[in-house]
Amino acid sequence: MSTTTLINQHDGFSETGLARLHDVLARHVDSGKIPGLVALVSRGGQTHVEAIGTMRHDGGAPMRRDTIFRMASTSKPVTMAAAMVLLDECRIRLDDLVETWLPELADRQVLKQIDGPLEDTVPARRPITVRDVLTSTFGLGVDLTSMGTPIMDAIFERGVFSQGAQEAPGPDEWMRRLGILPLMHQPGRRWQYHLSNDVLGVLVARVTGQPFETFLRERIFDPLGMKDTGFHVPADKIDRLPTSYVPDPQTGEFTVWDEAAGGRYSQPPTFQSGGGGLVSTVDDYHAYFQMLLNGGTHAGERILSRPAVELMTTNCLTPEQNAARNAMARDNVHISFGQGQHGGWGYGMAVRTYRGDYAPIGQFGWDGGTGTTTYADRHNQLTGTLLTQIGMSTPDSARLIHDFWTTLYQAIDN
Repeated sequence: MSTTTLINQHDGFSETGLARLHDVLARHVDSGKIPGLVALVSRGGQTHVEAIGTMRHDGGAPMRRDTIFRMASTSKPVTMAAAMVLLDECRIRLDDLVETWLPELADRQVLKQIDGPLEDTVPARRPITVRDVLTSTFGLGVDLTSMGTPIMDAIFERGVFSQGAQEAPGPDEWMRRLGILPLMHQPGRRWQYHLSNDVLGVLVARVTGQPFETFLRERIFDPLGMKDTGFHVPADKIDRLPTSYVPDPQTGEFTVWDEAAGGRYSQPPTFQSGGGGLVSTVDDYHAYFQMLLNGGTHAGERILSRPAVELMTTNCLTPEQNAARNAMARDNVHISFGQGQHGGWGYGMAVRTYRGDYAPIGQFGWDGGTGTTTYADRHNQLTGTLLTQIGMSTPDSARLIHDFWTTLYQAIDN
């Protein structure tokens, strides 16, 4: 079952290239490994949509263009926009100390060794800044290469790692739990994944005096017409949310991670996770990434300043900060299935700094552990979003994502 929407057929993509894109996506669904998917690609005013497969692995309603997906870490590039609004308005500055709003992060202790006991620390050499949080270098993160160490065990056991989970603590309690942990690295020393984007949400809420989602909705979602984006799916839309699966790594058998009705996204969460909590659609994400390609404007309205967009979408890491990120992507392809090999990181998203596949230098965006991917590319004036409901416990959704980007780029018609 598939639907295709095509506008301005002779501008941007070749018809044979788009046919190949469809055939490759359909092949993944026909394999039985991917129940369904929705993809939107755009270039030069042309938009092409594929909706293939079903909402459940055993059938059910067909995927539709307006199907709502759990975005996981593809939340990061979108939620970061809230911080850019505050930078534009000088309500925060990059080198402000975050302890002004987040006193829980004052007077940090830092582990002497990444795998050492939590009590074996030295004082931080300097306070944490807003810049450290926005560039994911404040000193704490989820490190897949350090699983089983005392600090990673503590992050999971204390509920500091959250992704749309109803049992997560509220923002103040979450910050308290984070604040009693030592840092893994000195502030500003090296890039680390995920937790900084959750800190960002609390920071925005405390600076603005509004819930994180309220500020995002007023300043980003509503102006862009992102009517299906938020931190939960309301009851009148829950039939548009597919079942989410984490396949068994050994057998590939579909294991339900989250059902729609009564699931973890069916009620407003106690913690609005900037790192991984959004739900959205291909059209909403296209609106956001097209705004970035437009230099911060949408339908004649300015959402972000052009310099804010340029800062977000440019590599902001020093070689020292980036070394661990590159090593993690390069040396752990058996875990990441090849994801994350871009070279650079901006604010909340990867930035391509070398030619490693079909994508050019400067491409920006990110992927999500629920089988989601979204990037844009100024050189080709191109955006792409592919959404599925299959977690990356097996290589299947990662391979689909790779094939999506390969076939998208081969479809370029000039």
